[in-house]
Amino acid sequence: MAEEVLQDVFLKVWDKFEHYDASKGKLFTWLLNVARNQAIDKTRSREISNDRKTSDIQNVVSRIDNEDYIEQRVDGIGVKDILKDLPKEQHFIVEYLYLKGYTQSELAEEFNIPLGTVKTRLRLAMQQLRTTLGVTTT
Repeated sequence: MAEEVLQDVFLKVWDKFEHYDASKGKLFTWLLNVARNQAIDKTRSREISNDRKTSDIQNVVSRIDNEDYIEQRVDGIGVKDILKDLPKEQHFIVEYLYLKGYTQSELAEEFNIPLGTVKTRLRLAMQQLRTTLGVTTT
């Protein structure tokens, strides 16, 4: 996958070099952003999503073991205790976005929740967590 992304980056840079504007930043930064965006696009592509959905049993077992490890690690630092004070809907959103790695769009699509609702519940959850933890925003 990394080789495909690298090849795509080279082609994109070759085709779009006239869009580089030296007054907006260094060439290195522009190249880095092109590579970063291409890598994000590739990992979120349908091809990768389908591969994940149809992975063999060994990968599923490994992924399940890894999820257990993450949950143990998170539970060990007290995050679960903090999240339990959130309303069910907000707890669900925070858990899937931050602990299970979903994007807001993926969560909305997978669980048939409007994207605006996901964003609102996340915002409310973050406000409550800030209050719970005594974090002030500037």
